[in-house]
Amino acid sequence: MPAAAHTAPVGEPPTSLTDRNDPASEAAHRIAAAARRLDTALDVHRPLLGAEWADHLRADLGWLGTMLSREYVLAARLDRLLTALHRLTDGQPRARGSGALSAGAARAGALLERRLTLARTKAHSTALRAAGSARFHAVADAVAVLASEPPPDSAPGAHLSAGALSTSPGAEDVRRRLCASLAALAFPEPGAQRSSAGGLVGADEQDAAWDRARLLLRAHRYAREVLAEPANAGTAREAPSTEPQDGLLRTACRVLDRHHEAAEAAACAAEAAETSRIAPATAYALGVLHADQRHEVTAARRSFGRLCAVPGGLTGTSQGTSGASGEHTWDEDDGYV
Repeated sequence: MPAAAHTAPVGEPPTSLTDRNDPASEAAHRIAAAARRLDTALDVHRPLLGAEWADHLRADLGWLGTMLSREYVLAARLDRLLTALHRLTDGQPRARGSGALSAGAARAGALLERRLTLARTKAHSTALRAAGSARFHAVADAVAVLASEPPPDSAPGAHLSAGALSTSPGAEDVRRRLCASLAALAFPEPGAQRSSAGGLVGADEQDAAWDRARLLLRAHRYAREVLAEPANAGTAREAPSTEPQDGLLRTACRVLDRHHEAAEAAACAAEAAETSRIAPATAYALGVLHADQRHEVTAARRSFGRLCAVPGGLTGTSQGTSGASGEHTWDEDDGYV
C-alpha cells in the first residue's frame, strides 16, 4: 500500500490516488471488504451462533477492516475533493465569483492535500503495523478454522442448514429496522433552495440517519446473498444475482455509499476552512467546495428516493417516498462490495 504523493496542480485533472493495479493495495481492499462482509454476517445471524465467540470475532474483524481501509478511504477523499476543485474552476471564466474562486482554489487544494496526505501517511504506517501484529495473524487463523469447523456453541446444524438461515430472527430483525430507518428519512423536496452562501439549507442535519440506513441496507443485502448461496451452489461466486430486487439493492447501496462519500468530503472541506490564518480567498474556495459536495449529497438522496419507489421496494414492500419516478441512476460499478 504505497503512499504515493498527489502532484497534479488544481488546474489539471488529478491522477488517481487509489491504484487498483497495485497488488498490495488491491489485496488490502479485498481483505477489508471480506472482513466487513463476515462481520455483518456474524451480526445478522448472531442468534444462531455462540454470542461470546461471535462478538469477539466481530471486534477483531471490525479492527482489521478499519486498519486496512483507512488509507484507501483517505486517498479516495482527496481524489474526490481535488477533482471537484478542478471541475469548479475549469471552463467558467465569466461565472460570478469565479475570480475569487480561482485565486483561492490552488491554495485550498494544497491545504487539503497537506492535511489528507498526512492523515493517509499515518494510516499507512498503522496498517503496516497491524498487518505484522499477532492480532492480525490470530484473526486470519480464526477465519481459516471457521471455513472448515462450526463455530463453538452454535445452534445444532445452524452452520450448515439453509433452513436455519432462512428463518434466522436476525435477518428479519435487520429488515424491520431497515424499514423503520427508511421511513424516518427526510427526502429533499423538489426545487430545494440554496442559501445565499451557496450551501444547502439544513442539508446536513440528517447525515447520521442516512448513514444508519446505509449500514442497515448493506446488512440486508448481505443477508439476502447468504440465503441465496444454496441456490447458487456450483456457480461462479463473482456472478451477480439476476433477481430484480438484488440488482436494485446493489444499485441502492452504491447510491448510499456515494452519499456517505460526499457528506464526508463536505465535512472535510468545512474543517479545512476552519484552519487559522488562511486567506479569505482560500476560505471562499473551500466554502464553494463544501456547497458542491452538499449538492452531491442532495442529488444522492433524490436518486435513492426514486429507487425506494420501485414496485416491491428495497425490503419487499414499497416505501412510498414522494417525488419518485422509479428511474435507476448511478448504476455504474464503483467497486464497492
